[in-house]
Amino acid sequence: MTTASVPASGTSKARVGVQRFGTFLSGMIMPNIPALIAWGIFTAFFIAVGWTPVPALATLVGPFIHYLLPILIAYTGGNIIYGVRGGVVASIGTFGAIAGSDYLIAQINADLPADNQLGQVHMFIGAMIMAPICAYSMKWLDSLWEGKIKAGFEMLVNMFSAGIWGFVLAIIGFYPIAWVVNGVMQILSNAVDWLVSMNLLPLTSIIIEPAKVFFLNNAINHGVLTPLGIQESADTGSSILFLLEANPGPGVGLLLAFTFFGIGAARASAPGAAVIQFFGGIHEVYFPYALMKPMLILALIAGGMTGVTTNMLLGGALRAPAAPGSIFAVIAQVANNSYVAVLLSVVLAATVTFLISWVILRASRKRDLEAMAATDDAFGAAITQTEAAKGKSSDALSGLRGGAATGADGGIEPATMTEREIKNIVFACDAGMGSSAMGASVLRNKIKKAGIEDVTVVNKAIAALDGSADLVITQNQLTDRARQKTPNSVHVSVDNFMNSPRYDEVVDLVRSQHEDGA
Repeated sequence: MTTASVPASGTSKARVGVQRFGTFLSGMIMPNIPALIAWGIFTAFFIAVGWTPVPALATLVGPFIHYLLPILIAYTGGNIIYGVRGGVVASIGTFGAIAGSDYLIAQINADLPADNQLGQVHMFIGAMIMAPICAYSMKWLDSLWEGKIKAGFEMLVNMFSAGIWGFVLAIIGFYPIAWVVNGVMQILSNAVDWLVSMNLLPLTSIIIEPAKVFFLNNAINHGVLTPLGIQESADTGSSILFLLEANPGPGVGLLLAFTFFGIGAARASAPGAAVIQFFGGIHEVYFPYALMKPMLILALIAGGMTGVTTNMLLGGALRAPAAPGSIFAVIAQVANNSYVAVLLSVVLAATVTFLISWVILRASRKRDLEAMAATDDAFGAAITQTEAAKGKSSDALSGLRGGAATGADGGIEPATMTEREIKNIVFACDAGMGSSAMGASVLRNKIKKAGIEDVTVVNKAIAALDGSADLVITQNQLTDRARQKTPNSVHVSVDNFMNSPRYDEVVDLVRSQHEDGA
């Protein structure tokens, strides 16, 4: 089976590099969002200014944010790179960074007056730095003596090597990493404080909104905004930073504009996309609409700035990250006494984006109608452009297409497919959640309707592929990476996870194998 590839330009390579970096950060943060939500609930109920203050239970809040969450993030990152072994040494190294940060803060506070002392720095950025350092270094060390250990001593060497190297990593975390991260956090915190004091925080939308459309926001959101927001929330109980990227207002405003003033397939699909984006929190569904007419990014920027300004003026903030960016997730994390501000920020952001989008769409309506008469595939091209920008397909995006798309390599090679009995099918994408989960659900239902019972269909991150899959389905731009992880599996490329005709081909193949074996 062949997979089509297009040489990437320098700009494209840089964009993909940022995307991969953001994906790695997201891979560490997203699986631990439930822990952040749990921490937010503890904070909302039990701290002194919570809904139902309980001093005893409030003692959980500090250790939860200071120790548990950074170590969970470190373990997740290490596990992505080098399995459980990588996760363990990453946790040890991160604990060293946490202790080093506390020691440094204590040394500084010893020379400061009581009313001007520094608070704890929570090692979220430290965990995201230590995880790859620890896991990759452990993997490299293990490779040095792989195949050279006498039989019977494998466990002894493995345990002691990880323990000794974890000890070294904890010291590295304690001194240089903790000191560097404290300095970086201080610089970033000062920068945010300056933006707030100068009333310039809304200008961040000039970066964030275009970055979202081109899938470059993960590095900003998970690399900077989430750690800073958690730090601020731990100190004050809430943070406006959680709303800079998650506000669903600009996206739904754009989609509503297409609902009323769009044309063709874009107008027909916009209402459903608005429901998915606003209530489901999958923001990527509105990106093709913006790419159809890049001028609309200005509307998104204006809406984002409006939302941020509203929250600044009225004190809107969240206790913890809202993930996914659904209105339900936002409401669930709203800080006490901030409901009016946050909801108004969503409404006003949507309104401003809607009005500016309306002006842009109306101004170009005649030209768009003429273009639609010449071709009806402009919207499909915009969806394809969005998926190319993201570097992977998405069910939410694919569902916008009116029909099924054909995979890049033109079909499944039956000769290759039938050499291996298909029992375990895995959908794989960068994070192993979202689009691949939806794709797995689609194929699972098709297999069930075909009356096939002994085939499993699951979804995983590409990094988690372990060679057990008989058949791996990936978006065509990710197939080469998946093939490197599981070279002995059969690989199928699709250009979207929702409506690909490949699913029927896979079902037919599995059915034919069952009939042949009957």
